[in-house]
Amino acid sequence: MPNPSLDISLDVTGRRVLVLGGSRPARRVIARYRAAGAIVYLAADTYEVPNPLVRSVAWPQSQAAWRDLVSAVDLVVAVDVPPSAAAALETACTEKSVWLTRAAAAPVARPGHVTLVGGGPGDDDLLTVAALSALAGADIVYYDRLGPHDRLDEWAPGAEQVNVGKLPGHHAVPQVEIERMLVASALAGLTVVRLKGGDPFVFGRGGEEMAACRAAGVPVTVISGVTSAIAVPALAGIPVTHRELSKLFTVLSGHVPLSEEELAHLVGLGGTIVVLMGVGTLPHLASGLARHGMRADMPVAIIERGFSAHQRTTVAAIDTVVRVAGEVGARSPAVLVIGDVVRLAQQDDATAVAVLANAATLSGQR
Repeated sequence: MPNPSLDISLDVTGRRVLVLGGSRPARRVIARYRAAGAIVYLAADTYEVPNPLVRSVAWPQSQAAWRDLVSAVDLVVAVDVPPSAAAALETACTEKSVWLTRAAAAPVARPGHVTLVGGGPGDDDLLTVAALSALAGADIVYYDRLGPHDRLDEWAPGAEQVNVGKLPGHHAVPQVEIERMLVASALAGLTVVRLKGGDPFVFGRGGEEMAACRAAGVPVTVISGVTSAIAVPALAGIPVTHRELSKLFTVLSGHVPLSEEELAHLVGLGGTIVVLMGVGTLPHLASGLARHGMRADMPVAIIERGFSAHQRTTVAAIDTVVRVAGEVGARSPAVLVIGDVVRLAQQDDATAVAVLANAATLSGQR
């Protein structure tokens, strides 16, 4: 008797795989096996419009026909088999010693579904279990430049991949068009994943995408991600809060300069200030904070390219940070941390790089 809970990795390159079920419910299974290099055949017990991606075969009408069919392939994957045929299928696979496994059907209801997935700060190991599960079930993935995407072929096998990433000052795909694409794909009945860097709701415009889906009647789910606002400083040895040093932290976007009122409030709040993508507006921020009373020796950390092998942390005081940033050529992507907690930072990134190298080694061994 086949065990549907048994998960064994098989090399199916060039192997003949028979998928049983309709092309719509079986689409994820078909995509996965085709992506793995298998030759896929599809049999359905109802009329099917020919699928150009697979080779269609007739549904067996007798026990002898079942035996003939399964003996011609290397693996049988049952996605949607009516109870009346289940016994004949199992008997034929047993008699011909052909491996039989089962796979869950993909949803076929219209509209489909959109999942906004936080990919974390760039380290593959910081993707959540929920994120990987959503990717594994995706028909199409819309991903950002800063989100982890190098292993999408592995995480979302067979899914269509669409790069909608933005560069500073250059949005190749406008936000409104991204929202339109998400909605259109879901209304076509697809399972959609929107893979974003960090957390979707921390300066990721996830709220706008969620609102667009809801307005169109498309079901939408949000999977939180590890935000770079906390994770990148942590890897550089900077806690955003620390007893007797900082009891609060404020996260802000550096894309747009702050108003005088906002600058004054920041200084008045105290605690730690974390700025995402703030290298471009650093001169305005540093001078504004000093103008509203921040002490001149307040330490500032510029952490560039967090969670990469080229991560670099530069530490200076609020009154010298603009000059120092220019001298070292600080560039985005970077996280700025302003506050006394910066004094706890590692003065170089050797430990952070070692952590990343060890994580990469462990990942390669899995």
